[in-house]
Amino acid sequence: MDQITNVLYWLSTGLLIPVTLLLIFFLVRSLILIGSFYGTYLSRNKVNCALNRKIDEGNALQMLDELKEDPKRPAKIVECLMRVRHNHNNPIMLDKILGDYEIASEKDLDKSKLLVKIGPMLGLMGTLIPMGPALVGLATGDVASMANNMQVAFATTVVGIIIGAVGFITLQVKQRWVADDMNILGFMVDTLKEKNNEK
Repeated sequence: MDQITNVLYWLSTGLLIPVTLLLIFFLVRSLILIGSFYGTYLSRNKVNCALNRKIDEGNALQMLDELKEDPKRPAKIVECLMRVRHNHNNPIMLDKILGDYEIASEKDLDKSKLLVKIGPMLGLMGTLIPMGPALVGLATGDVASMANNMQVAFATTVVGIIIGAVGFITLQVKQRWVADDMNILGFMVDTLKEKNNEK
């Protein structure tokens, strides 16, 4: 029995370095996500306000005619609206464009979902793994070793929570963005279908 527990102890202790490296990797990814999230936030505020204003004014179809590629605009919504414009006479293709946008949005949301799940999980592992050696240090009177292991445990917990928080906040906002974009695209597709039926 002692051999089995020793094997488990060394296996779990050996995971500390991979867990720490993964935490650093996902922390860098969360910082990159914050940068891209902020850039998207700045660009989409103006664009979506303009799109919704055109729709409220009843100029949705005119907006499609005036639509041009603009590097300042969020590429995803503009690209989909341009595809809607080019396929306005094909209702089946319009439905496919909506489906494609939904799939692309889910893929983008998965980046934040991964951070929400993996951050706290790695943080918890990084907390529990050094606790074993810390307790051993406490039992043997090695206070310096115990303090070092506790420092690692607390640091990994904080980093894991930061990663999860970044993922959670960006996920909540991105879900609202996707709902807004789907609302705009759905309205445009329904308007074009209605116009085609009137012909």
